[in-house]
Amino acid sequence: MIIAVAGLPGAGKTTWIRQQLAIANQPVQYFSPGSDPVPIDMTCIAAEFPDVKVLKEGEEHQLSDLAGLESITYIELGFHVDLASVEPVLSVLDDLSIHRVALMPPNIQNTGWHAWADEVVPGVTVEPTEGKPELWRAPISGQVLDPASLNVFWYELTQGAYGNVNRVKGIFDLADGRAFYFDFVAGIPDSTYTELTVPRWLEGRPQRFSGIEVVGIELDKKAISQTLKDCCLADAAIHHYQQQIQESLEEDLEEV
Repeated sequence: MIIAVAGLPGAGKTTWIRQQLAIANQPVQYFSPGSDPVPIDMTCIAAEFPDVKVLKEGEEHQLSDLAGLESITYIELGFHVDLASVEPVLSVLDDLSIHRVALMPPNIQNTGWHAWADEVVPGVTVEPTEGKPELWRAPISGQVLDPASLNVFWYELTQGAYGNVNRVKGIFDLADGRAFYFDFVAGIPDSTYTELTVPRWLEGRPQRFSGIEVVGIELDKKAISQTLKDCCLADAAIHHYQQQIQESLEEDLEEV
C-alpha cells in the first residue's frame, strides 16, 4: 500500500506518520519529494526508525519495485508541493493500493487538500494566515552552533523578530557533539527540542546533514540567514569544545 500524506504546515503530517511507523508490523518505506536540499523530516525518521527504508530524491523509481512486497510506503507531501505535480508519480503506481490522507486543522474546511484526500485526519489547530506563506530553507551541514546563541536566535525567530512565522523546524549540530531537532508551530505555547539518536561528533566539522526550514509571511530572509551565521563557531572554537568534551568523557570512563 502507498499512503500519500498532505496538508497545511504544522498540522501534524510527520507526527501522524511517526505514529504509524511506531506500530507498523511489516516493512515500511518513507519518501518526501521536494525535501532537497533540506531533508529535515527524512533525517529525523531515519534516526528514530533505523529499520524504515528512507528513499532519497531521485530514488522514487524504487516505489514501483515495491509492488510485489507486503509493505507500506508513506509519501509525505510538503505544503509547498503542488498536488497536481505529484499525481503523475502516483498514477504510475496504479497497480498498488494508494490511499490519500490530508492532515487538516479542524477549523479549516473545503480546501484543495480536502478535495484531494480519500481520508481527512484532524490535525493541530493552525490559525489561517492572510496571504500566501513563504518558505525559506537553508542547509547548514558542517556547521557547529553555539547553544546560547542558538537559543537567542530561536527565541527571536519564533517571536516575530524576522517576520510573521507560522512554522519552523531545524536540525542543528551543537558544540558538545550532539544533534538536536527543534520544532515550533504558531499557536502552540512551547517549542520542542529533541536529541537525535546519532553518535556524538567530536572530530572536526560534522559530516552529516543539518539545516533549517521557516514558513511565514514577510520574512526577513537576509536577517535570518545572517543571524544564524553568527551562531556558527569557527574551527578553533569547535576544536576547543570537542577537546573539552572528549576529556570529560574519558574522565567519566576512568571513574567507572
